[in-house]
Amino acid sequence: MRYRPLGGTGIHVSPYCLGTMMFGAVGNPDHEDSARIVHAALDRGINFVDTADMYSAGESEVIVGKALQGRRDDVVLATKVHFPMGDGPNRGGNSRRWIMTAVEDSLRRLQTDWIDLYQVHRPDHTTDIEETLSALTDLVHQGKIRAFGCSTFPAEEIVESHHAAERGGLLRFRTEQPPYSLLARGIERSVLPTCQRYGMGVLTWSPLASGFLSGAQRKGRPVDLTSGRAKLTPGRFDPALPVNAAKLELVERLVEVADGVGCSLPQLAIAFTLAHPAVTSTIIGPRTMEQLESLLDGAEVTPDDATLDRIDAIVPPGTNAYHPDGAWTPVSLSDPSRRRRPLAERSAA
Repeated sequence: MRYRPLGGTGIHVSPYCLGTMMFGAVGNPDHEDSARIVHAALDRGINFVDTADMYSAGESEVIVGKALQGRRDDVVLATKVHFPMGDGPNRGGNSRRWIMTAVEDSLRRLQTDWIDLYQVHRPDHTTDIEETLSALTDLVHQGKIRAFGCSTFPAEEIVESHHAAERGGLLRFRTEQPPYSLLARGIERSVLPTCQRYGMGVLTWSPLASGFLSGAQRKGRPVDLTSGRAKLTPGRFDPALPVNAAKLELVERLVEVADGVGCSLPQLAIAFTLAHPAVTSTIIGPRTMEQLESLLDGAEVTPDDATLDRIDAIVPPGTNAYHPDGAWTPVSLSDPSRRRRPLAERSAA
């Protein structure tokens, strides 16, 4: 495997990053089997492992921590903070108070003294970005984390974070982790160019579009709601919904492209994300050993320009066939008061 520099950190990572969201209660509850998947990935050359405190309420971090015993020094380990980890208004978010608590919890679960890449899982508009950057800068100085990044931040908030770091003499986000796939290309418009402008590493998530590009979801086939992503969020796979029906139509056309390349649809989907010059690594999230081996068998797939042109004709650059982040909505959209003038002003217009 050819390793790539992670932005300007000086850290080199594999183009495939092992994502562990499916380890634990929400996916594969067998700790030993999950550990075998970790070991198999490392044996195949992957040196980048990504998890988060909220995956199965911390269980994923526990599994990863156990699996990396004896191999920790060879692994670039990434985890995240933001989503609630218990009851109460201060058990989540991007405040200094929570970050300082959450990092200690992650270090304990991961059985490690340091985290290579600590990521802010989503924006938090109740916390000044300077507050977040200040806390993360202190953690770097304390040696508890080596670098920090953001995840699923809009381009404008990435830019603001860099300005805030410069104003305050703080360390800056070195990476961004956005959703990116054959069906979700919206980040090509501004997020990826912004990351390139600031020399940020990019590790993309959901290259299989939450399972729609796994090959299991096809037009006319019944949806299996007993396992995988479909079990977690069945509504996202209901073919009766227009957005899902449209995705299934695109999948059929993309399968033809994969057949022309001589690979599976999932293998083409992974290779597509890695073809973008801004992308450092793409996160694969296998639940089973079979899924891991199938994805890694496609590591040599390299789509040529003609193949990428065919993909562009099916899903135009910079467009999304669906909203890829169901876990977070910008406050400018979720809060009606942010997009409606006060009634008195509207009446006076």
